[in-house]
Order: sequence, then structure tokens, then C-alpha cells
Amino acid sequence: MMRDTTAAGMEATIREYFDGCNEADFDKMVGCMEPEANHYFPAGAPQGTFFGAAGIANGWIAAVRNLGSIWTVDRVLADPAKREAVIEWTHFKTGQGIYLRGDEWYIFSERGLITQIRAYYAAPAVPDPIQSHMLGDYDYEALGYPMEPPVIQGRR
Repeated sequence: MMRDTTAAGMEATIREYFDGCNEADFDKMVGCMEPEANHYFPAGAPQGTFFGAAGIANGWIAAVRNLGSIWTVDRVLADPAKREAVIEWTHFKTGQGIYLRGDEWYIFSERGLITQIRAYYAAPAVPDPIQSHMLGDYDYEALGYPMEPPVIQGRR
């Protein structure tokens, strides 16, 4: 399968992947990635690295099931010449009433599929497992960031 590797094409693939995450749709997520894709997280993250497209998809399906996870893509920058993109996202954990904010770097194959995702979180200086994570003193609401999780069709 070949996908568009223009900036708009890479953004479309990322948004389709996030739709698959929100819908807990294994096939939709896997269809956006090379089989050997990996998703890296900050050291010490409880889920560890997700290895392979199937491992990534299964990890997010578990997050939807166990945490009530809903994600938004808040900003996207893409470099077609390098087949790389970076996004800013929000991860609402509705089951815990908290959210995380962060960025991810995406690397794409020549076929326009995701081969690597590297996640970086906005995290508090003092760990608090029941706190939402965001940058201090940054006015997310005034700048148009989501403050509540969106409604996802087909999810309860």
C-alpha cells in the first residue's frame, strides 16, 4: 500500500491513526503503520515501548478499555523531504478524570506508512499520579486547546 508523503498526506495518515486509536479499531491503526513500527515513550512510562504495529494497536485498545482514553491532535508540522512530522496532542484519560499533553515525532517509510513514533510528555516536576499533565502557566483554553474530551461516535 502506498500513501501520500506530502505534508497533507502525512497529516492525514496521523489523523487516521488517531481516529483508529479513539475508535479502538485495530485494523485502522495497523493500516497506517509498517508492521515493524515502534512507539517509544519516556523512560519509566508504565506501558513501556510498544513494539510492532500490532503491539501499538493492542496497547491503545487496552488504554481505551482500561483508562477511557480519548486523544486529540492539536497541532501538526510536517517535513515531506525528510518524511517526518511532529504533532502536539492531548490524551484524556476519562476513567481517571485527568489528561496528558505532549508531542510526538513521526517517521514515515517510502510507502508513506508510520515506522516510528517517539512520545514526549509535558510532566510535572513533582510526580503526582492523579494530576493532569501540561505546561505550567500556558493558557491552553485561551489558545483554543481542548479542555474536555470530544465525543467519539460508537463509544460509550
